[in-house]
Amino acid sequence: MTENDYLIAWGLYAFAALGCLLVWMRMTRWMWRWLREPLRLLMVVLLFSPTIIDPVKEKVAPAIAITALDLLFKVGNNAWRAISDLFMYGMIAFGIYLVFVAIRFPIERASIARKERAAAAKAAVRADEPENDQPFGGAGDDRYGRPPVPSNPQRLRVEPRL
Repeated sequence: MTENDYLIAWGLYAFAALGCLLVWMRMTRWMWRWLREPLRLLMVVLLFSPTIIDPVKEKVAPAIAITALDLLFKVGNNAWRAISDLFMYGMIAFGIYLVFVAIRFPIERASIARKERAAAAKAAVRADEPENDQPFGGAGDDRYGRPPVPSNPQRLRVEPRL
């Protein structure tokens, strides 16, 4: 295999792996976020983890493909090296993910608390406003001080008060 063939094969694999990753993201979008994100990260590790196949030529291949081919055809001795590479990349990726979650969690809690305080303040301002200051009112019987009839179809119309 020439260097050009090697790069073409990696390019085709990267394109196919990206397509598989997009399908996986589509399949997991309905899940709870704290389950969806680790599953997506696991798929990224499985699809994009390389392992060395020829130490002399410094050739690498996808670790999941090497593991599957070595176990399926019972040839070569690269399966354990590929599995250990997958495990190592997985530990690194999940460690970085946990640091990211540890940073993101307090920020999200503060954001939710800030939104709740803003909604409470808006509700308090709304409670202080008198209801008679509305420029538009119902066109039913309430114009003349009578309570509206519940089945009155004119209640749905909105007309400006003069």
